Amino acid sequence: MSGIDEGKTMTRIAASLGLALLFTTGGAMAQHTAAHGAPHDVKVTPLLLKELTDIPGKEVLMITVDYPPGGADPVHRHDAHGFIYVLQGSIVMGVKGGKEITLKPGETFYEGPNDIHTVGRNASKTKPARFLVMLVKNKGAEAVLPVN
Repeated sequence: MSGIDEGKTMTRIAASLGLALLFTTGGAMAQHTAAHGAPHDVKVTPLLLKELTDIPGKEVLMITVDYPPGGADPVHRHDAHGFIYVLQGSIVMGVKGGKEITLKPGETFYEGPNDIHTVGRNASKTKPARFLVMLVKNKGAEAVLPVN
């Protein structure tokens, strides 16, 4: 990406992720707040959006996700192949029909285009966690989709 295009692209990614997360977190955040007190903000930082020219219609989106202590995601899905790599702390991940697993730095997780991401949370109530996500998705498709 060039400097000018990269800035516009990153702004588009950030806006898209922000809107998608706001759209998908409304009810879940209200439930989380009711059950656990104040909601915990999950920070999503876009790093790269790159068209895969040798795979027509596909692109890669790389982001980092920061969970504060006790932070969690609502149930959602990605119409993408998702590859997760833990950078800091410990996270709990799970998809519908699978077992919850706890991951530490250097460990990985995969979720497919048809998986429903039922569990995504910081394993610690006292320490932050951070992980890298690489999504191989359809070009221009939303990164996060709501689950009804």
